[in-house]
Amino acid sequence: MASEPQVKRYLTYWFQLGKKVVMRNGFSAIQPQSLTNGKHYSQEFETIWQLAISPETGDCYLEGTEAPIADLLTPKWDILPCPRCDMPVPIKSAGIPPTCCPCFDLPTWPNTELPAPRDPVCSQTELRGICDRLNKITDNRIT
Repeated sequence: MASEPQVKRYLTYWFQLGKKVVMRNGFSAIQPQSLTNGKHYSQEFETIWQLAISPETGDCYLEGTEAPIADLLTPKWDILPCPRCDMPVPIKSAGIPPTCCPCFDLPTWPNTELPAPRDPVCSQTELRGICDRLNKITDNRIT
């Protein structure tokens, strides 16, 4: 079963490649302009998330997929890396796998020359880690 953090990560990664969430039986498609706020998801992303899993909104899908986002939180689904592009994709726990990855209609993906989509990060923690590594290199050169 895919967990809520796994499904959010799945959406975040695909949003970074320009995919949208199709809502209200195909009558609207939305994509957040802002995904993260430091190490947390942005309020805009969280609003779309709540709409996507709400029964009142109806079935919501990531563009190019058939699995309703709310269904991904049931035991029927797992989120695993795509064999072609290594992006997260929904896979049924039992039964026939999906016919294609959401990357099928992205002509320039996978592209290893671009930064890969990523999770929210704490900039302070990342910068502290870089400083620690640089200090360690400097300390090793001095001794």
